[in-house]
Amino acid sequence: MLMSTCLVSGGAGFIGSHLCKSLIKDGYKVICLDNFLTGSKNNVEELIEDSNFLLVNTDVTKKLPELITDSKIEYIFHLASPASPNETSAISYLNFPLETMDANSIGTRRLLRLTKSKGAKFLFASTSEVYGNPKQHPQTEEYWGYVNPNGIRSCYDESKRFGEALTFVYLRKFNVDARIVRIFNTYGPKMAKGDGRAIVNFIIQALKNEPMTIYGRGKQTRSLCYVADLVKGLKAAMFTDQTKGQVFNLGNPEEYTILQLAEKVKKAIGSKSKLVYEDLPEDDPARRKPDISKAKKILSWKPEVSFTRGLKKTIKYFQETLKE
Repeated sequence: MLMSTCLVSGGAGFIGSHLCKSLIKDGYKVICLDNFLTGSKNNVEELIEDSNFLLVNTDVTKKLPELITDSKIEYIFHLASPASPNETSAISYLNFPLETMDANSIGTRRLLRLTKSKGAKFLFASTSEVYGNPKQHPQTEEYWGYVNPNGIRSCYDESKRFGEALTFVYLRKFNVDARIVRIFNTYGPKMAKGDGRAIVNFIIQALKNEPMTIYGRGKQTRSLCYVADLVKGLKAAMFTDQTKGQVFNLGNPEEYTILQLAEKVKKAIGSKSKLVYEDLPEDDPARRKPDISKAKKILSWKPEVSFTRGLKKTIKYFQETLKE
């Protein structure tokens, strides 16, 4: 039986690399596209020798190489985009605003054209950031969001919203088999040391017994989904029947304040770090929690890894990484 081929843009990124590995394990051929702006070849190093894996160094906003356009491709996962909001991070979308907007607009259109020409299925990886600083809690897929269109985070928020609109234009105009997933905060091994998001900062600071930085008073909330659970959700959204034209929240509805997260990390590591407080970043959402009722009903999906277990695995990864 011939193996189906999946194309994963941003496949050398944090989530993308886990998705590639999982797809290979499931028996798919995988073409991984990445320009390594924020992704890393190290994330897919273990897959490079696999005959069913192909790594292509390319930018989805540029003309796709013939190697791609001539290939038989059945499924396209579009994950390519910087995703960290922390301006102190070297890989933050705040440092790559134009590249972020291009990946989610030009890149999305190029891959939708490819999807149309191949008669493939398409998944656009959107984000909980499309809800902005939400007035509805928890957030359902029907909520339109409360987003600052010209704020400091708008290069990401609005380009993802545009990517969603573009996806639905291709679905309506050309009947492309497309779906959208809105990814909420995700964590786990292979997150970059310089990611800049709270969970990474807390773990690294705690491991080094350095002050742990809390922005604002730490009252803002986040819901953290372990990456293995998230990958299962991405695959379910793509491969489950009758998901064409659907939008799904994927995340863990278990909600913690930033202060609670810091305390949990500190306790898990046994760190002597002290908590320090700095000003809250502009447009930082006060609450973030997904309503995953739709994913549960249609995809039969829900998170299974507890935060305690996922945190333990993530801490172990960073302990090993910091030794290198």
